[in-house]
Amino acid sequence: MMTRQKTLIMVARLISMLFTPFYLPLLGLVALFLFSYLSLLPLIYKLSVLLLVYLFTILFPTLLIRLYRHYQGWTLIELGHKERRMVPYVISIVCYITCVYFMNSRHIPHFMGSILTAALLVQIACALINAWWKISTHMAAIGGVAGALFAFAEIFGFNPVWWLCVVIILAGVLGTSRMILRQHTLSQVVGGFVVGMLFSGAAILLT
Repeated sequence: MMTRQKTLIMVARLISMLFTPFYLPLLGLVALFLFSYLSLLPLIYKLSVLLLVYLFTILFPTLLIRLYRHYQGWTLIELGHKERRMVPYVISIVCYITCVYFMNSRHIPHFMGSILTAALLVQIACALINAWWKISTHMAAIGGVAGALFAFAEIFGFNPVWWLCVVIILAGVLGTSRMILRQHTLSQVVGGFVVGMLFSGAAILLT
């Protein structure tokens, strides 16, 4: 019985690591480069954009948050406490703002920047909500993917049903993992998904 529980926890941790919120803006851009007219852009240009996004949405936030956690002497679980999550949010938001600034300064096409803007707004919404209620940023991120699918389906005129089915299944697996790890309750998981979906969809459609 104990072996089964340990295996379940290990799988839940692996899923949480694979679907960390930091990776989703990069995956969104990869999807745009593969499935939209942006695929016509030169490969070097696309790689340079992906590198920029990787640096400011994955590498720098991860390193800075890890340094902050080690400086405080906290474990990952201790960092997840509601009252200790604000500084990691601020670090992530500053990195995202910097990325959006560089993308605008390089006159990167609108739809690329809209993904970063959507991710930034989701981060800010989660940070504000976290001030009074702990919310799942993992679920907000994957909810943001669902919202982006709705928005881009409206813009480009394609049927997103099958992609949404995949995202919803992944969201269910991820949300279950977060609850198994006792990082969030069901309401925090559902709330995170809804917040991410609404803010992401609105940001892409309105920007």
